[in-house]
Amino acid sequence: MRFFLLLLTLMFAGLVGQSFIAPIPPYGARVLLLPIILFYGSLAFPLPGTLILALCGGLMWDALHVQIALADGENTEMVLGWSVVLYGVLAALMNGFRPLFLRGRWEIHCGLCGLFTSLIVFSEYLVLTFRREPVVFLFNREIWWRIGGAGLIATLLSPLLFLALNYLADLLGHHIRPRRETWSHR
Repeated sequence: MRFFLLLLTLMFAGLVGQSFIAPIPPYGARVLLLPIILFYGSLAFPLPGTLILALCGGLMWDALHVQIALADGENTEMVLGWSVVLYGVLAALMNGFRPLFLRGRWEIHCGLCGLFTSLIVFSEYLVLTFRREPVVFLFNREIWWRIGGAGLIATLLSPLLFLALNYLADLLGHHIRPRRETWSHR
């Protein structure tokens, strides 16, 4: 329980902290820490814990990025709760690969972390495109770098964050890997 609360706190700190990290030149790829911590949590906990983390992470993201509609009926660009569903689906998919993580195979999870982070940025771009009038799809090099660059950065940062979070889990007594039983041979 302590580790779960620590991950929630770190997700909030990551959301606040990523706002102070400047976009990576030349095309403005962002460092997104919240999804990396969320995806680690989806590997560290069973599915119910994963979905609670996704709910909290999605609400945190929406609270920071959704603009509330004004009384004059102005159209909002983002809908409150859309990222809860997106984070829930992606975290549940990551949780499906949890048995590999429990066996010590973490490489695929770092790649999935980058891919899912790119999917988050891409889906946000699609939602913004469909909500604006007229709908114009613009896919130039800068857009692709913002989408793919965030995933690339997440792929590179995820092994470091996963190791640090594993260390914190061990310090708090949360054992992610099941303890090996000793077998006596007769």
